[in-house]
Amino acid sequence: MVTYEDVVNNPEVQEFIKNAQKQLDVLGYTEHSVRHCALVAERAAYVLSSLGYSEDRIELARIAGYLHDIGNSVNRVDHAHTGAILAYDILKEMGMNASDRTEIMMAIGNHDEKSGTAVSDISAALILADKSDAHRTRVSKKVLSEFDKHDEVNYAVTESSLTIDNENKKVILNLKIDTAICPVIDYFEIFMDRTIMSKRAAKYLGLWFELIINDTNLL
Repeated sequence: MVTYEDVVNNPEVQEFIKNAQKQLDVLGYTEHSVRHCALVAERAAYVLSSLGYSEDRIELARIAGYLHDIGNSVNRVDHAHTGAILAYDILKEMGMNASDRTEIMMAIGNHDEKSGTAVSDISAALILADKSDAHRTRVSKKVLSEFDKHDEVNYAVTESSLTIDNENKKVILNLKIDTAICPVIDYFEIFMDRTIMSKRAAKYLGLWFELIINDTNLL
């Protein structure tokens, strides 16, 4: 069985992630490096683990989370689709069976809000994990005057957590936003598509998506 550790230690995967970040730095995008990949991997696994899914499904979600952005090494445009094919080929070379690598391909290919939606438990977990990673550590620019709206919103987020409330059938994204940097309404302006996608992913898993910003329940 191909494991998460096998994928993390794969030299080809490491090169894809490194060069994806190199390209996004040039384009001025937020951070999509190993930190983001590992965080999304663990949050995706946490979602399915909290809901009682099998260890096999949890491991596939973790792998999909780690590989989901490797398409950025080709081009930011359609990176979800490109990344899905790259991941499929890498996992095939590593010896993963066709059923599992197809599940991962499908999840990665549907993780971007411009073209995807939750189509499986793994894809739903990946979407919730990916869209929850808003935080100032993702901003690569060092000068505030150079920030665009995405930079401002991410930099304003000082705390971010994703939790599953099984008793109330909820997935909760809890954010702390420094309103001296940007007002809360800017989060919705920039991330509305991601929020809608997260709601649909939660619904696929039989959950309600709840967004809490600065201790106020907004969804």
